[in-house]
Amino acid sequence: MGSVYIDSKITDEERRSRLYAGDIFICSPTEGTRALIDLARQMLEEAFAPHDPRTIHKWKTPEEVAAILGKLKPQFIHHPECKQIIPQIMREHGVDLESLYFDVPRLRSAYPSHFLSSGIAYAFHPHRDTWYSAPMCQLNWWLPIYPIEPDNSLGFYPRYFEEAVKNNSEIYNYYEWNTNNRATAAQHVRSDTREQPKAQQELEPVTVRLLPPPGGTIIFSGAQMHETVPNTTNAARYSIDFRTVHYDDVLAHRGAPNVDSRSTGTTMRDYLRASDLTHLPEEAIALYDDETAKGERVLYFGDKLLQETHAGNGATGPGASHSPA
Repeated sequence: MGSVYIDSKITDEERRSRLYAGDIFICSPTEGTRALIDLARQMLEEAFAPHDPRTIHKWKTPEEVAAILGKLKPQFIHHPECKQIIPQIMREHGVDLESLYFDVPRLRSAYPSHFLSSGIAYAFHPHRDTWYSAPMCQLNWWLPIYPIEPDNSLGFYPRYFEEAVKNNSEIYNYYEWNTNNRATAAQHVRSDTREQPKAQQELEPVTVRLLPPPGGTIIFSGAQMHETVPNTTNAARYSIDFRTVHYDDVLAHRGAPNVDSRSTGTTMRDYLRASDLTHLPEEAIALYDDETAKGERVLYFGDKLLQETHAGNGATGPGASHSPA
């Protein structure tokens, strides 16, 4: 596998180079990441009061929890503080806000495996984000809200970073998913019938599990093979993740090697510039788009999700993640 850097002081440009080569970075909590998890924790504890969110499966049914998450997750995504905190986190990590674009943060939940692992609490199988129309220059930022354990964490398969895996990523089109599948996430409680990209071969079972403290961050390439570790503990795992692209790398098509991703469409319209929250220029998006971009299928993620939330659907499905984690 590549190297794992802990609290590295190298420049952002060098860090990106190492991430595109398959290395992983772990960063200690900062003022910004603490603010982000504090916001999420407050919202979780209010939503599940008087119960502890980590043991809510002892008090409510999967249907009841899915209904609560269906409202809570969009509320977190669109909370105005999130778009203020993420630029702060970028500054704390030495990133130029004029060149950095991020997408909205997702609140994730991983319940004990027997309870709820589909739909809005989907437990993600081993995958690359690039199987879900993410660009090869995408970087993922993942942080736990509460303490995690090896058996309710995020798992990595680093040997496959440069090794192709037989998969069916050609079935996934980001625009198609937005149109037909995202809005139904909260309806999939006992099982999830939405077809998604998956490995079509046996994978080496040994995974790497990194365990930062609450507010600590794992940064990794969207091309890394990773999964939601099946939760065999008695506590739910809650985490936050968001994705970034750097403008220079977008223009230069700089990023991780594409060894096996064949998805279509692009998530590039989802990113906002950290300095002023403007979208990527259309000419930059055009470098990644294809002939599947047509009409209303091409909606900015936030616009689409906001429409669905107002309609009462409360949708935050895996396509909404384009980074399943």
